[in-house]
Amino acid sequence: MGSWTPTTYKTRNWAEYNLSLKQRGSLAIWFDPEMVWDAAPSGRRGRQQAYCDAA
Repeated sequence: MGSWTPTTYKTRNWAEYNLSLKQRGSLAIWFDPEMVWDAAPSGRRGRQQAYCDAA
């Protein structure tokens, strides 16, 4: 009896393989623009604040 070896696969379509790897880590998040509101300017330095009810 011989030892068991796992099946190895050869990639033949590299363009499709690379595209699938890119899409594997893709995460699409959609935000409704009506959910975000901007705070009134405070006159202080720093980034303008935007708030969302979904958070």
